[in-house]
Amino acid sequence: MANDAAAAGQLTEDETPADPRRAIVTGLVIVAMMGLLLCWFVIRAGQAQQTQARRDHFLQVAKQGALNLTTIDWQRADADVRRILDGATGEFYDDFAKRSQPFIEVLQQAKATTVGTITEAGLESQTADTAQALVAVSVRTSNAGEAEPVPRVWRMRITVHEAGEQTKISRVGFVP
Repeated sequence: MANDAAAAGQLTEDETPADPRRAIVTGLVIVAMMGLLLCWFVIRAGQAQQTQARRDHFLQVAKQGALNLTTIDWQRADADVRRILDGATGEFYDDFAKRSQPFIEVLQQAKATTVGTITEAGLESQTADTAQALVAVSVRTSNAGEAEPVPRVWRMRITVHEAGEQTKISRVGFVP
């Protein structure tokens, strides 16, 4: 008899009609889940971009600080030292400011000129407002009595600190 009802297009007691409301609700739940997943991906991508931009900013400040420290001309030593101090803060600022006048005098007496070129740089660590970078610099130094500039390679560990809207060098150390 069940076969006769099925053949006639009628439902048997074991079969129930498909509920269109249930299918609609299931579809809406799936669409909502996909929308939430898409929103999560977009938010994570934005956070990753912000994190990378922050890392790039910290690294750029460290590289510029290394260039400022290694590119100095005895003829404009006062301006070069001012540029270094303008990009410094904290412990490094205090130490360099104390030693800046004798440093300028030595540069002018030796008629020394140094030109730094960044060869490699990378962040070693980072927190919310501070980063530590390793920067390798090739420095060509010329003095009054030398015919050819003497090349040297320096590796520096530079700590940069963000205070308000400014990011500056707060510590410089040389890495053997």
